[in-house]
Amino acid sequence: MATYDSLHRQCRTLESLFDTKLTSYSRLASTIARSSEDVEAAGSRERWRDIEIEVEDLLEKLEESNNTLLALSNNPETPPPSQSMTRAIQRHREVYQDYAREFRRTKANVKNALEQADLLSGVRNDIDAYKSSTADALLAERARIDSSHGMTDEVLGQAYETRAEFARQRASLSSINARIANTISTIPGVNNLLSMIKSRRRRDSIILGLVVAVCLILLLSYMTR
Repeated sequence: MATYDSLHRQCRTLESLFDTKLTSYSRLASTIARSSEDVEAAGSRERWRDIEIEVEDLLEKLEESNNTLLALSNNPETPPPSQSMTRAIQRHREVYQDYAREFRRTKANVKNALEQADLLSGVRNDIDAYKSSTADALLAERARIDSSHGMTDEVLGQAYETRAEFARQRASLSSINARIANTISTIPGVNNLLSMIKSRRRRDSIILGLVVAVCLILLLSYMTR
């Protein structure tokens, strides 16, 4: 009976430890499922894996204790257990089976939560990358637009400067023409002198043309003899 008692106490101790550890493991799973941002706050994935290994180890030890207790109750060389001990053995077996199912369910939830967190993290990284590339493209486009505006302003500035230079030259020519006209108007004989010079030049041209024509006629007459 001492062996039954020791195995019974061992099962009770393992059940208590397993329940505490499974509760911590389940809390981590619910933390992951709530928000992927809480994953880092709860701890690294190595910590979850360590807790998972501890839970699996406790479950294996609990199974071994239950199997040993069951084998002891079926051993014909030992006194048969009492009715209360038989109920205790059955109860330990049921508790072990419940814990095993709960652990498998929680482990599956943790796996799904981690996969979901990885998916959300990947999507978030893709969104951040897209936003970054879009922002870079917008900045580059803004730089090209600013450069185009700068070139346009420079061309417009040169055009305004050229127009201003033409205006200055036009004003200068107008001033020169005005001074020439004023000078001519102040000298009465200048127009007459210019007219006489033109008339004399035209007369000289006529005389020169007549002389050349006479010379050509005389030359042709001489050559035809």
